[in-house]
Amino acid sequence: MINVLLIEDKKDYREVLKLILNNTQGFSCIADHPDAEACMKDDKYTVADVALIDIQLPGISGIELVKFFKKNNPQLLCLMCTAYEDSDNVFHALQAGAHGYILKSSSPSKILEAIVEVVNGGSPMSSQVARKVIEAFRQPSIEKFSLTQREEEILQHLSKGLLYKEIAFRLSISIETVRRHCFNIYEKLHVNNRTEALNKYFGKR
Repeated sequence: MINVLLIEDKKDYREVLKLILNNTQGFSCIADHPDAEACMKDDKYTVADVALIDIQLPGISGIELVKFFKKNNPQLLCLMCTAYEDSDNVFHALQAGAHGYILKSSSPSKILEAIVEVVNGGSPMSSQVARKVIEAFRQPSIEKFSLTQREEEILQHLSKGLLYKEIAFRLSISIETVRRHCFNIYEKLHVNNRTEALNKYFGKR
């Protein structure tokens, strides 16, 4: 049995979804809410398997609700429901932790298929949104690796096994300056030492 939580502000559509779920073997709508605030106050989200969430909710958005779920019940699978294939909104929802989305115009069978797909580890989404997701995976790496020219020079010297004092001598700067640059490099790469920095920068650049 897949326990589904509905968060949809359009009452008619919410009732239709609820009816479909409760009248299909293997599915159960354990709770439904017209907004995120009501859902947050109901602990049913702690026992649901899948949350079907409208992106455009009044008050707290569906995207913010996903973030709430990720913090308070990370195991809950979030499936976004949208009237239009607004790739930016859907993409932001996926960034927040959603596992996929369906269009409100989808047939009942497609909605049920999407829920099952998410439960089975899939992520239903369009090719346009999928491309944004792929680009997002690349973007953090670009940001992490946006080192200054001096920081790149120091990394090159570190890769040769040089000590701080040797790097300082070659670059005509103080050892303390080298140490400060290294600290900045580790911060940008989100690592703790020279080996991790070299592996991350030269291995994944």
